Amino acid sequence: MAATGTAPIHIPFDSASAGADIDDLLTAMLRANPRVSDLIFSPGRKLQVQVNGAFISVETVGVPQLTADDTRSIASHLIGNNKAAIALLREQGYCDISYALPGVARFRVNIFIQRGSCAIVMRVIPTAIPNLKTLGAPAQLQEVVAVRNGLVIVTGPRGCGKSSTLAALVNHINETESCHIITIEDPIEFLHNHKRSTVHQRELHSDTPSISHAMRAALRQAPNVIAVGELKDRESMEWALDAAETGHLVLSTVNTLNAAKTVERFVGVFPAAEQSAVRERLSRMLRYVICQRLMPCKENGERVAVYQIVASDALQEILNAEHKNHSKQNELATSAIDLEIERLVRDGTITAETAVANAADPLKLSKSLASN
Repeated sequence: MAATGTAPIHIPFDSASAGADIDDLLTAMLRANPRVSDLIFSPGRKLQVQVNGAFISVETVGVPQLTADDTRSIASHLIGNNKAAIALLREQGYCDISYALPGVARFRVNIFIQRGSCAIVMRVIPTAIPNLKTLGAPAQLQEVVAVRNGLVIVTGPRGCGKSSTLAALVNHINETESCHIITIEDPIEFLHNHKRSTVHQRELHSDTPSISHAMRAALRQAPNVIAVGELKDRESMEWALDAAETGHLVLSTVNTLNAAKTVERFVGVFPAAEQSAVRERLSRMLRYVICQRLMPCKENGERVAVYQIVASDALQEILNAEHKNHSKQNELATSAIDLEIERLVRDGTITAETAVANAADPLKLSKSLASN
């Protein structure tokens, strides 16, 4: 999406000066708009922030546009002496870290190499842990975290608030249950204090070398709940299934659009000879898939979340559908969330264009909106 305006910030910036000036710059960028979700630093561009999904250029005294030296200096300040992050950046061309401005904000930071220079995206993490009510989540989500074992997956496109929903689920358990919760994150986003539960948070690379190492260790650490920031590969998915099968409640996220795609992704990472067995294991252990979207409201530009909670009965239908019958799987998985998106159009919350752009089945929703 193109930049939609400018947000002047009058603060001098000298990339050769002390790191405290960079912290001042980050603070000023946050104050450009109360709904800033991301800060973007790219060589050859002005500073940018993302607000409600739109990229906005930020005018800052002394920075007509960033140079490669500027972004390298900012990246160096953010990484500090984190040797694991430095090694990852050198070896793999990117690293994920967390960064805090005490009393101001925390960030999930991705630093990556492009055309030989550093670029940086900083996702703002709210200081307050979200709860299910403030997210506008349906009451049924409280039933989700009442299960004692199995696998619960939050799914949706990137940037739709999956991490916030996962944090809210953990927070609800922390407030209502007396148990042991272990989180495995890359990096740690929301900081959970001990409430009724005991919460231990482990960060990839600084506390553990990999998700699979952390999952293996977690099974010996007497947890009741294991929350994994994201299941990305076969090894992490297999450990998640193992943990669910040994009596743990496993909460995680997968970057897929609906429940059918989540099952397809989960099964598809395994060799063909193992897929039937994995499908059977999922049929026993997959309790809920929470699908969500985050869309801009028509009036105020704020964003509204839409949820579809797919429970075990519907998941069984998806899992039992013929392996190659993708149309049947998608029909089972997409209808409910598109009905909710359509409702938001009918009550004037979002535009028809926004609805179609975010629909699981855009053509079907477009026809439905046109027929009424």
